[in-house]
Formats: sequence, C-alpha cells, structure tokens
Amino acid sequence: MDGHRLPVVIQGGMGVNVSCWQLARAVSRQGQLGVVSGTALDAVLARGLQDGDPGGHLRRALGAFPDQDMAQRAVDRYFIDGGRAPDVPYRPNPTLTITPSRGAVELSLLGNFAHVWLAKEGHDGIVGINFLEKVQMATPSAALGAMVAGVDYVLMGAGIPREIPQLLRDLAAGQTGTLSIDVQDSTKVHTSSIDPVEVLGAHLPLLTRPLFLAIISLHSLASYLNRDPSIRPDGFVVEGPTAGGHSAPPRGRMTLDDAGQPVYSSRDNADLTAMSRLGLPFWLAGAYGTPERVADALEAGATGVQCGTIFALCTESGIAEPLRRQTLAELAAGTLTVRNDAAASPTGFPFKVAGLTGTLSDPDLYAKRTRLCDLSYLREPFERVDGSVGYRCPAEPVDAYVRKGGAIEDTIGRTCLCNALMADVGLGQHRRDGYEELPAVTLGQDLDGARRLLAEHPGGWSATQAVDWLLSHATVA
Repeated sequence: MDGHRLPVVIQGGMGVNVSCWQLARAVSRQGQLGVVSGTALDAVLARGLQDGDPGGHLRRALGAFPDQDMAQRAVDRYFIDGGRAPDVPYRPNPTLTITPSRGAVELSLLGNFAHVWLAKEGHDGIVGINFLEKVQMATPSAALGAMVAGVDYVLMGAGIPREIPQLLRDLAAGQTGTLSIDVQDSTKVHTSSIDPVEVLGAHLPLLTRPLFLAIISLHSLASYLNRDPSIRPDGFVVEGPTAGGHSAPPRGRMTLDDAGQPVYSSRDNADLTAMSRLGLPFWLAGAYGTPERVADALEAGATGVQCGTIFALCTESGIAEPLRRQTLAELAAGTLTVRNDAAASPTGFPFKVAGLTGTLSDPDLYAKRTRLCDLSYLREPFERVDGSVGYRCPAEPVDAYVRKGGAIEDTIGRTCLCNALMADVGLGQHRRDGYEELPAVTLGQDLDGARRLLAEHPGGWSATQAVDWLLSHATVA
C-alpha cells in the first residue's frame, strides 16, 4: 500500500443497498473509505429503473458507461417513466449462475458500475465495494463492473477469499478472470469466468487493480492468506462476533444459549499482536463504533476501524425512511434488540437480526410468508449424479429443497434474506396475490455508538457527523 493514504474509518458495506452510493459518497468526501454494498446490484439497478429512477441518477451513471449500446439495452428493458404502479410486481432480472447468460452478465456489470460511479462522482475521495464470498457466482462480473467505474478498494468476507487477489490482477490486465465455485457433492472443479475483452471489446477502458481487504475473524486465517503472495490481500478487516450481518461461527462445536444464539469464547477473538506481526494494515470491526474504541484500535496497532451500525442508521443510509425512523424510535425507547440468529441465513453463517415490529423477526409474520426462491443470490450449486449442476437454497420450499438432495433439517428457521434485504431498502417485491415482502433488518449487537449519537442528534445524524464524532478522540497522522 505504499503511496496510499490509508483511511482510519471504513464505512461497512451493509445489506443490499443499505450502503448505497449516497452513503459511500458522503463518507468518501470526508476523507475516509466509503463503501458500496456490492450484493444484488443488478436487481437494485433493474428495480430502481422500474421505479422511474427518481432524480435520474441511475441513467446519468449509465450514460457514462463505456458501452452505450449495453447501457441502453438495460434502460429499454427496465425503465418505466414515472415508475411502476405500487401494486405491480417488479419485472424479474436474470439470475447469475456458474455460466451466466449474457443478459445476467450485462446487468451485473452495469449495476456495479453505476453505483460505484455515483459514489465517486464529483470528488477525489476513495470508494470501495463489498462482496460476499458466499455469493461467488456474482463476483467476476460484479468486480469487473466496479473496476470499470474506478473502484479503489474491494472488501470481501463471509468465507475465505483466497482467489480474489488473482481475479483482480487478471481483470486489471484485461485478461480472463476466473473463480473456483464451491459446488456441493462435486466430483470435479467448477469455475466461473469473465473475459473483459469478450464482454466489452473495443469499449474496454484501461483498468487499475483496486486494493483488496480480506474480512476475517481470526489471526490464523490472516496468517494463512499472508503466507503466499498469490493469495495475499493488501490488508485485513478483523471482525469480532458482535459485528452486524453475517459473522463467523464459533470455533469448535456449535453451542447455543437459551435464546438460540451461538456462544463465543476468548478463542474467537483475534490475537492483535499476531496481526501486527504480519506487517499489513488492519482495521477492527464489531463494537468499535465510538470515539473511545477508535482510539483503542489505534493504540492496539490497527490502522483504524470499520463501522456499520452508526452508518446504517444515518440520514444517507439506504434503509427505507419509515423503517429507519422506526428503528431509531425503538433505539430511543430502549426496546431495540439485536439477536445473533444461528438459523436465519441460508449460508449457514450466524446472522444478526434486529427485533422490529412488522418485520420477519416476528415469528408469526415469518410463519405466514410462503417460502419461495426467486432472486437466488444465496442459493448453492450442487452436482447431480450425471455431472450437471443444479441449484438449491435452504430458504426455498422445503419439498423442493429435499427433492434436490438437501437435508430437511437445514431448512428449519431459514429466512429468505434476498427478498427481505431488498424490502429493507424499499425495493421489496409485490406479489400477484397481494403479499408484500417484509424486511429483516441487520445491525451490530453493540448499539452504544448509535445510542450516543441519537442522544446528541435526536432528529438523526448525517454520515459527516458520524465520521467527525468517531475521529474526535483519535490522533491521526
């Protein structure tokens, strides 16, 4: 990272479009690392266009894409002048597979380009994008789209991202980028690739390799990734068990407390002395969202912190405004709780769920939702007996999952996070039977920073106020 000024604050890449371009742009303009969530940006683009593209931002970004024919195809297919009627379902977008269709690749490229481009518009700050290792099939096209927009950092967690450094190097060189795909019951290696020249041809600009930060929970994984230059990241985000969204399961056998939450111990805390010995910059996440904790992180040898919750609840957040206001009201009332649900996520990773009225955290509302899988970002590929690849998700209809060879016990308590996280940001599907997809909000379990900011700013706080507050006790070179 020689020659790069490293940020002290990394704004977490949260949810589907919670870390939207508006939020990332606001943080970046403050000299810190604003991060766009790179999950499902193809669907976010398609649904945003169908909602009429308020302000014209998406179409303005698409107007800067190098291949205008590709951009126009998306506008022609999805844009509705004035927006769709509220009771009209969103038009589906093509799902990403190991060998995706041309339409799926183009929409993924455009979605990731547009949101990074908008986050970088009008300033010279640094912007990152966050991907999930568990959403592997989307990564090659998403990374290329973000790089065409000039993304400065790529961050990835929810797995072991050992192939991402090489993917970014290959794409930056204009060469085919390839990822190995985890396929259940596989008898051979499965890969997914994208060739920048094939996809963009003469429109392919000169690309720069973004810096890569691996999001990990233990120093042992950092040591593993650091030992080989081909898989070595440029730095690490060390995420503790209280961080929002997905978290690593506890080491050893899974034990649950009376509330059904995984029990963590000191074995699940990274050794920060060992992290420092690696010689790469690292940022601490999970209960580091206060000025005092930023100072603690710097004192411990970290470059800074990654924070999510205080940004998820700020005015530029992508969370739908009524839902954000409800969350702040329950925070102010002292009734807001966040549960680390061991079963909710189809990935099998523990997932933080905020207990909010009218969301899927309510067991009765969860039970009323008809199980289906139509967005498919978290489904897992599996190899059939004949060697072909199928796809299944523990949150889909139970009989379908079992028919595809899945274990029935893996379906218990699973939540369709794809649809719920889209609903969090006002892009939930309206079903033809009248059912409206309900949200499932994820936050970190440490709410101290958010409570204190709310006390200082009862009407809500901005990303700028959050950054200034976080850095108020820090001595930064």
